[in-house]
Amino acid sequence: MYIETERLIITRFTRAMAHSHHANSLDADNREFLSDEVCETVEAAGNKIAWLAGFYENADGPLVYPVLLKNGSHIGHVQACPIQEGWEIGFHIAAAHTRKGYAAEAVRAFLPVVMRRLAIRRIAGICRRDNPASRRVLEKCGFVLASETPGVCRYQFTENIS
Repeated sequence: MYIETERLIITRFTRAMAHSHHANSLDADNREFLSDEVCETVEAAGNKIAWLAGFYENADGPLVYPVLLKNGSHIGHVQACPIQEGWEIGFHIAAAHTRKGYAAEAVRAFLPVVMRRLAIRRIAGICRRDNPASRRVLEKCGFVLASETPGVCRYQFTENIS
């Protein structure tokens, strides 16, 4: 996978990204909203990268790809993960790089590529109700609120075939 946008590159993880993946995973929002994605050590990040890279050659998932700035700085990731109802989009941009539109830019670029690879027309976006930043990203990228419970918002994106 290699996707290039105006400001970003989405590509495959390498072990060399263990330090940046570790650092990116430790920010407060990641701990609060995606605690299962926190890598407490560089070694844990390297092991996680090796495990994730094992899914690149098949479509079992999760399919997780680092988001880099054009200068090569690793600032987060975007992903498609299997869920009971199909697939879910996920994303994280490190705190130092938020509020710059990177998450929406990465999701917009990633969606058509990953949906084509998985041969799907629909993908979910699920986030906590108290995570307005993720809700805004999903809405900016064309996801529609499908259901809302006291703790969780479920969004749906359907590919527009014309």
